[in-house]
Amino acid sequence: MTFGKPMHRQVLLLATAQALFQTTAVLVMTIGALAGSMIAPRPELATAPIAAMLLGTTLATVPASMLMARVGRRPGFIVGTLAGTAGGFAAAAGMWTGSLPLLAAGTFLVGVYQGFAQFYRFAASEVADADFRPRAISLVLAGGVAAAILGPALAQWGGPLLVPVYTGSFLLLALVSIAASLLLLGLNVPRPAPRAEGADRGRPLGAIIRQPAYAVALFGAATGGGVMILAMTATPLAMTHHHHHLSDTALVIQLHVLGMFLPSFFTGSLIARFGVLRIMLAGVALLTGHVAMSLSGTEFVSFASALVLLGVGWNFLYIGGTTLLTETYSEAEKGRAQAMNDMTVFGVSLLASLGAGALHQMLGWQTMNMLLLPWLGAAALALVWLTIRRRAVADIL
Repeated sequence: MTFGKPMHRQVLLLATAQALFQTTAVLVMTIGALAGSMIAPRPELATAPIAAMLLGTTLATVPASMLMARVGRRPGFIVGTLAGTAGGFAAAAGMWTGSLPLLAAGTFLVGVYQGFAQFYRFAASEVADADFRPRAISLVLAGGVAAAILGPALAQWGGPLLVPVYTGSFLLLALVSIAASLLLLGLNVPRPAPRAEGADRGRPLGAIIRQPAYAVALFGAATGGGVMILAMTATPLAMTHHHHHLSDTALVIQLHVLGMFLPSFFTGSLIARFGVLRIMLAGVALLTGHVAMSLSGTEFVSFASALVLLGVGWNFLYIGGTTLLTETYSEAEKGRAQAMNDMTVFGVSLLASLGAGALHQMLGWQTMNMLLLPWLGAAALALVWLTIRRRAVADIL
């Protein structure tokens, strides 16, 4: 694909913005629990910085969508990057002063940044034509490949840069957010024409959610997000518990994030060839493979293999869910349909992150992962049900 067309250039810009945003999120996921464990009064609170980030995302999603409906994508996205900048400085101050609440407030603002940035993929679908749309979504998410390298690297490099440890990491997060602000000044997503008085405002939110395709898209994306966040949040704690060094943990997180985003270069093509429901079902199978590898042992290879499968499984469910979701709403309905989807997905992820520390402490790494199997089974059944339903409708027509 060349980037001569305006829509291609805008997708490239959004992919670069995604890489910068995802770098900040991966940085927090790499060291958030470790930084929290240094200053938390109780071990169960070690994952509070990660939970705070996801809380910020959950609470920001609907306001972000509403704001961008009023002012457009570019101003909204820049508001998000500025929140990330403030969050990086606040988190660094939290480490400097030994304040867990201040550290969590900083990562909360990084979560607000994420709440805005989650709409990059929808912005890509808005600048692309119908044929290019699945690839546009995939290519924007592929920006996370760079984050797989940069996020853990900046977390590790910035760790000993200043005292207390990890203060420098969060300052680097602020600098990355500033770079994203400057980049997004070049974004140009056409704003929808103002609705004429009395124009169709679309269906009520309840009617949109009750569509089988919407419900399955939402459940699939929430499953991928919840399972991924639970396991990813617990991984640094589990690896430290089993005497792995930070360098090993950073490498596992890098491999995991590569698994999350490297497939994005071809996930859109796979969806076009095999259908979105088959790719989402493959994602469930890959997440089941993660559980199997987590039960194989606690050596580096077991952690690395499990986390790679976790990343690829999330990718198939997330991109598949996003693609399926875009089939379920009109232009007038997109704001509330997208916001409800992302708010729910990150609400589930928030609960997963809150439970990760306690579940790991109570059950251990392997038992915690084994409990994911019923959830994955329910997601598989939902996808099979929608597949059968669609075939039956096609036969009638």
